[in-house]
This record gives sequence, structure tokens and C-alpha cells, in this order.
Amino acid sequence: MPQVTIADRPSQQEAEALSVPITQPGGAPLTEARRTARPRRYLACRPTHFTVEYAINPWMREDAEVDTALALQQWENLVRAYRDHGHTVETIQPVAGLPDMVFAANSAVVVGGRAFGSLFHAPQRRPESREYEIWFKAAGYDLYRPESACEGEGDLAPVGRYLLAGTGFRTTRDAHAAVQEFFGRPVISLQLTDPYFYHLDTALFVLDDGLPTTTGSGTGTGTGTGTAEGHSIAGAGGTGGTGGDEEGGHATIAYYPEAFSPGSREVLRHLFPDAVLATRDDALAFGLNSVSDGRHVFIAPQATHLIEQLTARGYVPVPVDLSEFHKAGGGIKCCTQELRP
Repeated sequence: MPQVTIADRPSQQEAEALSVPITQPGGAPLTEARRTARPRRYLACRPTHFTVEYAINPWMREDAEVDTALALQQWENLVRAYRDHGHTVETIQPVAGLPDMVFAANSAVVVGGRAFGSLFHAPQRRPESREYEIWFKAAGYDLYRPESACEGEGDLAPVGRYLLAGTGFRTTRDAHAAVQEFFGRPVISLQLTDPYFYHLDTALFVLDDGLPTTTGSGTGTGTGTGTAEGHSIAGAGGTGGTGGDEEGGHATIAYYPEAFSPGSREVLRHLFPDAVLATRDDALAFGLNSVSDGRHVFIAPQATHLIEQLTARGYVPVPVDLSEFHKAGGGIKCCTQELRP
């Protein structure tokens, strides 16, 4: 495939039409070939009762004042952005007395039309699980109720044939094992070490899930448990990998390395050598609490350096300000549960 240097660089539209990678002098890629968006279906909860009433992470202060009208406006902007880009947004009825119910991502993880529910680490949030269980069951989902602390997509990120799984502050390794049994997919445990990044979705997000179009001979499953410097890879007793692709396939993620233990960084580096690496400033701006449809990235506008990196890779950032929710330690992804078919 021919390459085009920055000196004779075509427009973004021309590059996408030709699927020609644009390079800087020396051949370093400036943008990737065409990115493809896939329509998604999301679940969200209107922030009618959103306040900061308790402190269960370093971002929360019990004396924090929440502008409810602004929070509602920001949430509506997010829902509108999703719909404007071709995505479906379902909603669940908010419940008084559950101020964090707006953070729908923590309610479950949905893969293949099945839902693995939640059991919150903090007692204040545990009643949320029941409300979401009612919704999932009414919608016809096969739902599993965990027995160990598990906070849904807050700590679980489906990517290719894997699920990346955070632990250290909220979700337990026992829950990781249960997730693998329920979905029958390899679960890769990643140790979080910085309390400001208490959930996986504050330190990492999936840009492209890289689901393969062909399958190989490897199963990528098994009953054994592998380790990488103390970090279990559930299912590593099997052989194979992602099924026809290298480990990680064409999946792409963005993450902040220093949020993870040294061994977990090595796991991520091995699986995703082309990952976008975020700075601490961008991570603290909730830049990694983002949602991607494979092309468009719904992202905090404060994460300026990360936005530049994504643009250089051929993604289309869609800035959505959810700064009022930062007071509770949440952002775009926290407010978004993906309903994967």
C-alpha cells in the first residue's frame, strides 16, 4: 500500500476514501486507514437524583455541591450525541435515594445477550443492583447475580474474545472467575494500584473490540489459571488465542500504564503493542472514561493530549463535557452500559 508523507498529505476525507495511511517524515503513521463505526445499543439512567452524599472514592467529598440542572443538561447532551451518531439509547427509571444509579456501567456487563449483574463493594450502592436486575429481567436477559463484589463494566471490558478485568479496589478475583464461567470467555485479571483509578474504566477503554471475522484452530479457553507476575489470566490453561489473529487480534485500547501494577502493564503491552498510551493529566481529566463505536470516540474535552493522539490514529473524537459527574468520580463511560447482542 502506498504511503503519503505529511508534505503531500490529502484531506481526511480523501485519506479515508483511499484507505491510505498518512505518515510523518520518516514513515511514522499520522493516521490509520478507514475506521468503521458499528451501531451500538446503550442503557443509561437519567440523573434526576444525582448528588454526592457520601465519599467512597478519592474524587468524592461529602460537602460537594452538585448543580443538578447542569448535570441533567450534560447527561442529555451525551444521550443526544449517541443518538446523533446512530446509536440506540435505552433508559432505566431513576430511583430516589440512589444518587449513583446514573452510573449505569457499574450495573452489569452484557456479552452475547447475557448479563452478569453487580454486587457493589460499597454498601451505599448495593440497592442499585436490584433495580437494574429488574430491568434486565424485564428486557428478557439471562442474568447472573454474583456472590463476590463485582461492579460490572466499571471493571470488565470485553475486547475481542477476551474480557479485561480490573481488581484491587472494587471487583474481586473470585468475581473474575465467575465471569469466565458464565460467558465462557478468557478473563484477564489486571491489578489496579492507584486509588484515583479505582475502576478499570477510569484507566482503560476499548477503541476497537477487534472481533475477528474468521476463526482459527485455537480455543483460547481452558480450565487452568495462568499468571503474569502475580496477575492471573483465567483460562490460560487452554491453547490458541484470539482465533486466527495474534493475541489481542486487531483490537485497540487506550490506557494509562501507571494505573496498573508492573506485571499488569506487561500483560497489556504484550496483548496490545499498538495501544494508545495516555498521560496522567488526560487520565485525571477522565479521558479514559470514554466510549468508542470503532470510529467515533465520545470523550471528555479536557483530555486534550489524548484527543490529539486519537485524531492522529484516524479516530473522530466527539467531546462531551460531563464534568459535573467528575465530582463523584464518574464520566462518560460510567454513565453508559453497553448492551452487546
